[in-house]
Amino acid sequence: MSSEKKKSGKTRRISDRRMSSITRRLHWYWIRRKLARSVWADLLIAILLSAGWCVTWEYSKLGSLSADRSRYLEGTAPDQIFYMIADESGKVLLRESIVMPLRIILGIAAGLLALQLLGMIFSYFREDRKIRKIMAPINEMALKADELSRLSFSEDKYQMIEQALTHIQPGQGEAVPLSFGDSDLTGVEAAMNNLLLRMRDTYRQQARFVNDASHELRTPIAVIQGYANMLDRWGKSDEKILEEGITAIRSESEHMNHLVEQLLFLARGDSGKTQLSLEEVNIREMMTEIYEESFMIDENHRYRLKDGGDGITMQADPALLKQAVRILIDNAAKYTKEGDEIILSCGRNEKGAPYLQVQDQGIGIAESEVPHIFERFFRSDEVRSSAGTGLGLSIAKWIIDKHKGTFEILSRQDLGTRIRIVF
Repeated sequence: MSSEKKKSGKTRRISDRRMSSITRRLHWYWIRRKLARSVWADLLIAILLSAGWCVTWEYSKLGSLSADRSRYLEGTAPDQIFYMIADESGKVLLRESIVMPLRIILGIAAGLLALQLLGMIFSYFREDRKIRKIMAPINEMALKADELSRLSFSEDKYQMIEQALTHIQPGQGEAVPLSFGDSDLTGVEAAMNNLLLRMRDTYRQQARFVNDASHELRTPIAVIQGYANMLDRWGKSDEKILEEGITAIRSESEHMNHLVEQLLFLARGDSGKTQLSLEEVNIREMMTEIYEESFMIDENHRYRLKDGGDGITMQADPALLKQAVRILIDNAAKYTKEGDEIILSCGRNEKGAPYLQVQDQGIGIAESEVPHIFERFFRSDEVRSSAGTGLGLSIAKWIIDKHKGTFEILSRQDLGTRIRIVF
């Protein structure tokens, strides 16, 4: 065991030295890049200052600037350089020594470069710590990989792991964490417990989804079977029973078909088979279309479209986004009394993010139930007697999640609900 610790300590020291070497190389690379940028920036400043001096000097001496004049430098010695200006005929109009202005400009450029170098020196240790902090996770990953590559278990340790795994039940709820009782297997033990925890959560979610789906499908199937038996006994001779049975079977069949379609939508979404077809969507135009459709489809409520949202566009799948808003409107209509108002709006919030909003004057949602309304098959006690599958808001959330959006919900019982989708 002590030899393993020595090897681990030696490996860490070697890794730290390598990391220091990599950090230094990265740091010098960034210093060279900064220095190169500083030199080019100072050179550009020197050129601009020189050009500015030439233009100012010419204008002050001649009173104007002309593109017809020729300009050139003349001189052979460094301390005898002259700036010449001649007219179209070649006659020299001005001749001025530029040695002193050049020295001043080069001095300014050199001073700026010195200040930048001084700044690099003062920031060296701070940037070195920053680079080391960025590289630290990579160093840890390298050390863990090295530990795993050197991991060597005896046969009895493998048997210990195998025996522990054979006693795991797939449906175990809050099971006792897996424990091997061996310090050499601590890392393996932690990794397997995390994996098992995720597997149990997934198992519980799947089991709940199957149970809820079975429960929801059992009701329409039982109704259809009951009416089929009634029709078989009395419907052949009684037209009233025949009509009642056909109506009930048709209604329950439509409900079951709707439920199966929603389940298939969620299943395809969970498996990654539903892909977004993104395009530029004008949210005001889309909400106007939804408002006009709602106005025609539902004559029992008053619909109002608030002003705002003109010219706001976003990348979205128009069909799916429209489906999500329609789900919110259907829910609002379902739980709002006839004659009451449902308000649609869109725009930008205080942070400038686009939003779509549906507001009703319905029964509202209890504060304790708001966190659960997007769960599959969740229905509050107040609405269990009304028609619905409990999947609509789950589908809306899946669509909005895919669009990187969030829901903001404000609801008061007996006053109404406002649901805002923010992107």
